[in-house]
Amino acid sequence: MTFDPIPLAQNLIRRRSVTPADDGALDVLSAALEPLGFVCRRHRFGEVDNLHAQLGAGAPHLVYCGHTDVVPIGDAKAWSVDPFGGDLRDGFLWGRGAADMKAGIAAFVAGVADHLTRRGDPPGAISLIITGDEEGPAVHGIKALLPALAEAGVRFTHGLGGEPTSARRLGDVVKNGRRGSLNAVIEVRGRQGHVAYPAEALNPITPLLQLLTTLKSRRLDNGAPGFPPSNLEVTTMDVGNGPHNVIPALATAKLNIRFNTAHRGADLAAWIEAECARTAETSGAAIAAKIAVTGDPFFTPTGAWTDLVAAAVAAETGASPALTTDGGTSDCRFLKDYAPCVEFGLVNATIHQVDERAAVDDIGALARIYANVLDRLFYPTR
Repeated sequence: MTFDPIPLAQNLIRRRSVTPADDGALDVLSAALEPLGFVCRRHRFGEVDNLHAQLGAGAPHLVYCGHTDVVPIGDAKAWSVDPFGGDLRDGFLWGRGAADMKAGIAAFVAGVADHLTRRGDPPGAISLIITGDEEGPAVHGIKALLPALAEAGVRFTHGLGGEPTSARRLGDVVKNGRRGSLNAVIEVRGRQGHVAYPAEALNPITPLLQLLTTLKSRRLDNGAPGFPPSNLEVTTMDVGNGPHNVIPALATAKLNIRFNTAHRGADLAAWIEAECARTAETSGAAIAAKIAVTGDPFFTPTGAWTDLVAAAVAAETGASPALTTDGGTSDCRFLKDYAPCVEFGLVNATIHQVDERAAVDDIGALARIYANVLDRLFYPTR
């Protein structure tokens, strides 16, 4: 491997790119890509800077998607290292974004550099889409960038997400899908009163409990190809009522649905709204729901693309990875509308945690796997 990914990963970690700040991270990445022949173009939407870097033209066209934005560090005193220091210690690279996912981006750049050194320019194209909004609302990142690229005539044939997918060791998991996610805040407004005179009040807790019971009792599905059953979880109920002798005026609840390809987020939102209306009509309470579908699910069936990535992983690690669809959402929920997607990256054990880190050996191995993916895509054995 002629391109060492560690210095690039360190430089990226040292950029305090907490969503939506960039702090020069995309400049660092562009400076590494341009000497390899990439044309780097910046796209800004709202407060978010995004990068599309492309080498070559035509098909196959592999697009690697990732993000340089990171979540906040939390309690700085709890860290044993500078969270933006990019320190090397005990065989690990430490810092916010080490695993999720600045070292993964650096590994892809190193893999591309190795591939180009051995093979020359590809008989097709390689792109990187790197955003600054994956950890945030995900409105002004890849969701906004992809339509703009499509309008400009950019077409992709294969999508590779670099999120940290590995569970216990590098290469044990490849994601060929992700569940969708829906968040809802339900507000039930009644009429405050004395508990001794309930007829003069309208307790909002009662219809809220009825509504949540109705929502929770529905079996959403029995699973879908590649996915477990969808699940709805109530995450909080809040009334904020101190006295024992007062019926409150307001009760709220939050819930989340992680759903598979048996559903669309818009349909689930419509179902919740219909149940809210039904409960409001029978109870007399005013019920409002604020619903946000943060992403629909995606699923790439087992086939040539999943097999290629799995084979590249096995060639480096000696073991075949499991194809799974669990975990949180990712930018591939948007990319899947433009190219079939597979995700593979570092071990996710410390992501979003204090003392986030990635094994140096894993970063090097990931770069070799990415290079192998490029070899197999552009120069398949016949």
